Amino acid sequence: MLDRTKDISVAAQSWLDVFEHTLGKSDPPALAALFVADSFWRDVLALSWNLQTLAGREAIAPALAALAPKAAPARFEIAPNRAQPRKVTRAGTSSIEAIFNFETAIGRGSGIIRLVPDSTDGDRLKAWTLLTALDELKGFEEQLGTSRPRGQAYSRDFRGPNWLDLRNASRDYADRDPAVLVVGGGQAGLAIAARLKQLQVDTLIVDRETRIGDNWRKRYHALTLHNQVQVNHLPYMPFPPNWPTYIPKDKLANWFEAYVDAMELNFWTGTEFEGGSYDEARGHWTVTLRRADGSTRTMHPHHVIMATGVSGIANIPAIPTLDNFKGTLLHSSRYEDGENWTGKRAIVIGTGNSGHDIAQDLYSSGAEVTLVQRSPTLVTNIEPSAQLAYATYNEGTLEDNDLIAASMPTPLAKKTHVMLTEQSKQLDKDLLDGLARVGFKLDFGEAGTGWQFKYLTRGGGYYFNVGCSNLIVEGKVKLRQFDDIESFVADGARMKDGVIIPADLIVLSTGYKPQEYLVRKLYGDAVADRVGPIWGFGEGFELRNMYTRTKQPGLWFIAGSLAQCRINSKYLALQIKAIEEGILGGA
Repeated sequence: MLDRTKDISVAAQSWLDVFEHTLGKSDPPALAALFVADSFWRDVLALSWNLQTLAGREAIAPALAALAPKAAPARFEIAPNRAQPRKVTRAGTSSIEAIFNFETAIGRGSGIIRLVPDSTDGDRLKAWTLLTALDELKGFEEQLGTSRPRGQAYSRDFRGPNWLDLRNASRDYADRDPAVLVVGGGQAGLAIAARLKQLQVDTLIVDRETRIGDNWRKRYHALTLHNQVQVNHLPYMPFPPNWPTYIPKDKLANWFEAYVDAMELNFWTGTEFEGGSYDEARGHWTVTLRRADGSTRTMHPHHVIMATGVSGIANIPAIPTLDNFKGTLLHSSRYEDGENWTGKRAIVIGTGNSGHDIAQDLYSSGAEVTLVQRSPTLVTNIEPSAQLAYATYNEGTLEDNDLIAASMPTPLAKKTHVMLTEQSKQLDKDLLDGLARVGFKLDFGEAGTGWQFKYLTRGGGYYFNVGCSNLIVEGKVKLRQFDDIESFVADGARMKDGVIIPADLIVLSTGYKPQEYLVRKLYGDAVADRVGPIWGFGEGFELRNMYTRTKQPGLWFIAGSLAQCRINSKYLALQIKAIEEGILGGA
């Protein structure tokens, strides 16, 4: 039936018209008839005020019927200024895909519908996937474009404070506390602070580093981003069009500094967040900040957003006999530059991205390097294989592509990544065969879901090959298995076969502890137990405790890639704005 549809826009709008009419009647059987049996609905705040995914029309229909009377969704129309309805293939299924706009009682939203013929009902077009996402709150729209602030407070009153005076006063917090305190000034912290700024929610970012961007600037010398520039913009300010495909760390760090200035974000560097407690009766936190000069400041924000990364505490495993080693021992987070080790011998333990990159950096600097593998690792060439997941970002607008990314329910995303992993295995066959020959242990993620779901479930366990795998195959970087080490000795590692691998340096590229360790340290056991696991998937289809309300009022989490932070910061900011305006409860 898809091939016989002459006007897919008419087909998509027709489905939306019937859907809106049926929502108004709150009739579960009639709603169920609009979906195929194996369908998905992802709602991002618009109707449920949650980030939630429901699977199967028997679950979707009653939920829609229950939520529609209060949310009052209406005016479902094909979005005129976005990609028009088209035939696409997503997760191996051909469908009509249409971006639409709609309204609710309190906001405006956008969504995506994908229609497929239902073979059990005469090939009638029905919904396979539906996304409904909140974009803005009525009465609290972002001041952008023609709605931008006019600056009359300082541009027409020559006797009053000028723009710089006002900026300094805003940033100093001499006579007030912020409504929101953001802990961490990387891409997560900047993205959410920028969104809140546009919603006129007073927000302060604090970061322990001495300079904005140091969380990238201080990483190892050769680091560049492993995904391409078109995927990685921050909200409101895209990277210049002449930027390199893979952004160097220092260039990105400098951009963060410029972004804070241009977006007028309040940012305190050299500031350690020492923890806090929540006052349920007053609805605010009492937090302690330690400034670079040793002084402390107590603040009472309504909300604290942890933007310290998926895993902020270095994981240093208790490795028996490692204390015997008398050379230099570093976690990968403290490694800086291979040139310091020219002519020396190094052992790098861990075969994720950092382990490989550090091994390659050391080798390129003239060190003798042995890479030690602790567990099977997914390896994929950075081009084209690692970029297959971002193919949609090579065409269309960033806004459309972000909505498409938000629209894919986790089960279909997994199916997609199984297909992409199989494709990449064929593209990378020669490399993978070479690695297997030299004893490198490969895996391809749980159920073959590839690197993306390794990242979403454990934050690592894969390597985008930018050359180190080739060095391993060629024997230029030596490979050993951790299980073959008998013990560590003063000058290196003794293998079970009696061979000693000499080392002046051992780098532990062993990742980071889960975020809940940091929560327990800063807020105590009761809060950590109340919140529970952070990141990864539990029984549902959404990341746990990410970008949404947690069981601890006023405590929020944001983490991930630049793209994840750009997309989800919008929805996190809308929830906080709704709470601040009394539209939404705090827990």
